[in-house]
Amino acid sequence: MTRLRATALTGAAVVALVAGASTSSAVATPEQPTTVRIGGGSGIVFGKGKPVPARGATWCTMTTIGHDKAGDLVGLTNAHCFYGDDNKPVLGDKIYYNKTPAGTAAQPAKTSETDLETGVIGEVVHVSLSNPVGSPANPGLDYSVIRFDRAKVVPTATVGGLTIDGIGTPPTPGTRMCKQGQTTGLTCGFMVSTSGPYFGHTIWEGPGDSGSPVVLNNKLIGNQWAAGLSTSMTAILADMNKRGEAGAGFTPVAP
Repeated sequence: MTRLRATALTGAAVVALVAGASTSSAVATPEQPTTVRIGGGSGIVFGKGKPVPARGATWCTMTTIGHDKAGDLVGLTNAHCFYGDDNKPVLGDKIYYNKTPAGTAAQPAKTSETDLETGVIGEVVHVSLSNPVGSPANPGLDYSVIRFDRAKVVPTATVGGLTIDGIGTPPTPGTRMCKQGQTTGLTCGFMVSTSGPYFGHTIWEGPGDSGSPVVLNNKLIGNQWAAGLSTSMTAILADMNKRGEAGAGFTPVAP
């Protein structure tokens, strides 16, 4: 993934000589923040309310990024990424970019590297109920909404081997689909079945791939929360629109 660095602008030193003595003062413009490209398939790290280490922080994968009806730059990933040890969601968690290159199915990513130079790039503003596996007694759609800092994040529709140019619905059984994840990269499989807002498939994922976009013909059809299991994006969009808060009216960024 391409990482961009904004150029620092340093003002010239001003030297004044007074009565044989010399004094100097330097005037510098504020340094422009570094920026990172984020899209569906990008890796993010966070601390669930705790300090984020330089290496080895918890990581997940972005489902998509775009704008909501308020004009905010927002992204989606899984909700269960932000459930703490007490099994309660952590709202307001700070998000950092994961500098570790995405892995592959043959060589999965083993750790994370926090982009501390760019710093905090976003904040978790909504966490839904978890999925039927993680919370069988009270299942939800397993999605979260992150509001990003426009000064630090350059949204992109393409990450790795996938491009997202719109929203689609789960296809008929036997249709081939793919996902892009931080841990195992691009993996593909076949549609199996649907059950309410969820659908099953044969796409592999590993720990840290949670939130990966499941894509068919460049259309985002789901967010993956376990190997072979995802939530329909149309169900997620409907829920965000019903809430009418962050994420409502979401549209993915154009390629």
